[in-house]
Amino acid sequence: MTETKGNDKEFLEYLVKALVDNPEDVKIDRKVDEMGVLLSLKVNSEDMGQIIGKAGSTARAIRGLVRIVGLKNHARVNLKIEEPEGGRETREIKTESIEDLKL
Repeated sequence: MTETKGNDKEFLEYLVKALVDNPEDVKIDRKVDEMGVLLSLKVNSEDMGQIIGKAGSTARAIRGLVRIVGLKNHARVNLKIEEPEGGRETREIKTESIEDLKL
């Protein structure tokens, strides 16, 4: 019932590879359990912005499309976008001492 014969994984791979600059780094892991299908997506850290989109809009759209493919195949499909190693770059906060501030 939750077996979509890999159509969901193939669709996600096709979609993501069309969006990113490093398609060779796209990795998708597919797990099936009693809750449905879980697709885990890994992309190059440079491509995360393209996958997430402004305010997460692209990620929401991709999740919606993957769910529709799952519904067509009578399965519940969820997408997990895994953060690459090194993850989010933290911005360095510049602090000034009181002596540096000329009041």
